Amino acid sequence: MKKIVFAVVALFLLGQSAYAADEACEAKATEKKLAGAAKNSFIKKCEKDAKIAAAKASCDAKAAEKSLKGAAKNSFTKKCVTDASK
Repeated sequence: MKKIVFAVVALFLLGQSAYAADEACEAKATEKKLAGAAKNSFIKKCEKDAKIAAAKASCDAKAAEKSLKGAAKNSFTKKCVTDASK
C-alpha cells in the first residue's frame, strides 16, 4: 500500500513539475529574448533537462526507500532516470 501511495505522489509531482518547467522555460527564453528556432530549441532542451531533474529526484527517493547506498544507489538511480526519460 505504501508503494502505491508513493507512486501516485511521484506521478503527481512529475506532472506538476512538467507544467512548472513549461512556464519556467518559457520565461527564461523570453528573458534571453529568444525567438523562432532558437527559442524552440532552447525550450525543448530546458524541458528535457527539467524532466530529467524531476526523474532523478523521484529515483533518489525510490533508492532511499529501498535503503540503497553507494554504487548500488548510483546504478539504480542511473537506470531509473534512463527509463523515466524515454
